[in-house]
Amino acid sequence: MKFKLLVAVFGLVLSASTSAMAAGDAAAGEGKAAACFGCHMPDGNSVVDQFPKLAGQHEKYTVKQLSEFKSMKRKNDIMLGMAAALTDEDMADLAAYFASKTGTPAMADDSKVALGQDIYRGGNMTSGVAACMGCHGPDGAGNPAAGYPSLAGQHPAYTIAQLNAFHDGTRDNDQASMMRNITARMTKDEIEAVANYIATLK
Repeated sequence: MKFKLLVAVFGLVLSASTSAMAAGDAAAGEGKAAACFGCHMPDGNSVVDQFPKLAGQHEKYTVKQLSEFKSMKRKNDIMLGMAAALTDEDMADLAAYFASKTGTPAMADDSKVALGQDIYRGGNMTSGVAACMGCHGPDGAGNPAAGYPSLAGQHPAYTIAQLNAFHDGTRDNDQASMMRNITARMTKDEIEAVANYIATLK
């Protein structure tokens, strides 16, 4: 309970202290996004499950990820190549373009959804896993002001890969190590279940 309260308070403080980000131009972003379409598709709903869906993702979050791919704070050779030449304006425009698109649900393993729902909504008090909806919302819409991403409809394979990367520390660009601290307490089954539940959200 104390951990959940701490997460909520942290989110509020972060929201209050974050300066407003300059809005991107979605129309300009469409013209710049052609190189993204091969993996993420023109509507931002990728069809290959190793590539994340970007449709409807919050602008602030997308800009942060692109910036951190460029600086190599978030490590991915493909995205480093894509982001290396982007200016701050390019990132804002691309983020605005994909934010303007509508996400679609992904395919999920129905046998894992019930456990995933339990963990996503209630956490695991025994092991100290916080409920995912505390930051990402009951419908997976995230919290744009706090920088917490939308998760709804994401491919399970992609979500599993990211949760495992936080779990083993190969991804470390989370705010205040929050995702690393949470996933360190999660089992393989819990990670897979949560990812499959997230895929059903819309």
